[in-house]
Amino acid sequence: MLLFVKSVAGFWGKRGARLSWVLSGSLLLIILLNLAASFGMNVWNRLFFDALQAQQSLTVLWLSAFYLVLLVASVFLGVTQVYARMTVQRRWREWLNKLLMDRWLTNGRYFQLNLVSDAPRNPEYRLAEDVRVATELPVDFATGAITAFLSASTFVVVLWTVGGPITVYLGGAAITVPAFLVVAAVVYAAAASGLMMLIGRNFSAVAENKNQAEAEYRYALTRLRENGEGIALLGGEGEERAEVDKSFAMVLRAWRDCCFQHMRTAVVSQTSGYIASILPIILCAPKFLDGSMTLGQVMQAASAFAIVQLAFNWLVDNYPRLAEWTASARRVGALQQSLNDLERAETSCTSRIVRGECHDEALRLHNVSVRLEDGTVLTRAKFAVRPGEKVLITGESGSGKSTLVRALAGVWPWGEGEIRIGAGAKFVIVPQRPYVPTGTLRRAATYPDAAESRSREEIAEAFEKVGLSQFAQRLDEEGPWDQTLSGGEKQRLGFARILLHRPDIILLDEATASLDPASQNSLMRFLMRECAASTIVSIAHRSDLEFLHDRKIVLKCTSGVARLIRDFDREPETFRSSRSVCRTAAARAQHTPRSNVVDLVPC
Repeated sequence: MLLFVKSVAGFWGKRGARLSWVLSGSLLLIILLNLAASFGMNVWNRLFFDALQAQQSLTVLWLSAFYLVLLVASVFLGVTQVYARMTVQRRWREWLNKLLMDRWLTNGRYFQLNLVSDAPRNPEYRLAEDVRVATELPVDFATGAITAFLSASTFVVVLWTVGGPITVYLGGAAITVPAFLVVAAVVYAAAASGLMMLIGRNFSAVAENKNQAEAEYRYALTRLRENGEGIALLGGEGEERAEVDKSFAMVLRAWRDCCFQHMRTAVVSQTSGYIASILPIILCAPKFLDGSMTLGQVMQAASAFAIVQLAFNWLVDNYPRLAEWTASARRVGALQQSLNDLERAETSCTSRIVRGECHDEALRLHNVSVRLEDGTVLTRAKFAVRPGEKVLITGESGSGKSTLVRALAGVWPWGEGEIRIGAGAKFVIVPQRPYVPTGTLRRAATYPDAAESRSREEIAEAFEKVGLSQFAQRLDEEGPWDQTLSGGEKQRLGFARILLHRPDIILLDEATASLDPASQNSLMRFLMRECAASTIVSIAHRSDLEFLHDRKIVLKCTSGVARLIRDFDREPETFRSSRSVCRTAAARAQHTPRSNVVDLVPC
């Protein structure tokens, strides 16, 4: 909670929005003007009812007309206050959302949070819903608290002045209570607030459980939609329905707990509301009947008492929302703490993978040790790749290939050693399941660049080369392409992106696993010819890709130990044909054998 308060308070700091203080000052000024309008209404009550009691028809007429002026002013100020309050909320949410999104989308942290054992679940819900609640309610609370304090301060004076003392006779003894209306207001408000805090002490935990249950249910539905094809092919609707129903049952239980809490607090708030409207009139009745108070004074006191009660009972009326804000603030704070931990892992002087540039090689890994968050070593690697070289990395499942890819991409923060990439080189990774964004197929083809960064002719030509010519006429068609394209078509789309982006270094992570062998070999041969000058590192299981590469690195994991067991060049007499495809004569002349590198590390 403290972390959240410190960070969000930055909205009014040096790094905050420029208009933050202007907006806040304007809101405070409007609150003061509203208070003045309320005081005017209170004085009007006294004058109007005194005029009625004295049967002064002309005064009643003029006061009736003046009431319209007060009414227009009060409504105008009320509307203006709503605009100012919601503008502060909107700007504050915009600022905090940008702050969190910048941190969440930096260095792959949105992905790394999935790997951290105690990371907060459903960060997307926290960013969308909890940030909204966490920025809206504090402005409401601040506005309400300031209004309540100023109103109480102003109208307690009115109660003190108008009500005066009262004398009560008990058993023949006269007891004088000074400022009896103020005493009654304070005692009544203290009793109501204390009872509310006692009844609603568990409100915060209940609200947090409700928010978490809602987030889990929304995530379950999103996951069902995103994996619809696999579920439909397996006929898993029944099992998925059971899981969704289980998640929704948790939502209903959380709402039931919230309902019980609201019912308890409603008893106090409703009772307080009904009593507060009639209590001051009953208390003033003896003084009105003995002639020491006029009807106007009674009505003014009743109006002031209601305003003071509203101010004193501010906590009573807002306790449920305060609990809801506390729950959301904690959830946002937990997300901020996880992002802080990832930032420390990135900037720590020890136990981190350093990324930099090199000039002699396209890619160099120097004593790279990839670890888990708890320090457990997954794999180590030490090798270099020359510009234009075609390298194949193979290994059985569990040998650390996927983790090594994440480290090369810079999205794995835990580990040691150095990863250096050629200075000024454009580095592209093609995963086994290429990401297909929403929108048009043209956007999917040029991703992560903008759709307009390439012409239709360029994209159509790339599609023709990789075997997606059937989609060339549908580039501007919007649709669920992630669900429409098959696994093989998505991988061909990944190769089309290579042609459109023309990178210097290409890392293929099982990028042809969904293609049949003939299509794989044809596409890889084409890539080797088209990108002959580019450095290509392929990670794959299939041995039939060996002949397309100059060099092979083998990772193996046996008996709880993962190791790099071989790093060697291809034999010239056996792979002469592939070398003619992959390399120029000048590059072959510069080719020299590599020494083996062996590292033993725990799996």
